[in-house]
Amino acid sequence: MALEITDSNFEEVVLKSDKPVIVDFWAEWCGPCRMVGPLVDQLGEEYKDKAIVGKVNVDHNPEISFKYGIRNIPAILYFKNGEVVDKQIGAVPKSVLNEKLVKQFN
Repeated sequence: MALEITDSNFEEVVLKSDKPVIVDFWAEWCGPCRMVGPLVDQLGEEYKDKAIVGKVNVDHNPEISFKYGIRNIPAILYFKNGEVVDKQIGAVPKSVLNEKLVKQFN
């Protein structure tokens, strides 16, 4: 299961993490987000000891969404050492999300 990431805990959970982090920017009204959400949750379970997997509801957390220029959702950002190192915009198969995450372990 993915962590809920908010404007208030983003710095602590994402930017200060010593593990790779995936952040799924989503909204309840977004159809493609509902397709990607369960895949992100699965990655959270599969990599719970190796990575942080979280979700940001763009409607409830406008500061972080604005800071990272999120204009289209779902938008998945990959962080390593507090920096964005990769991203995926739009709905894609789990294999694509997994492949991008595995790259962050090197």
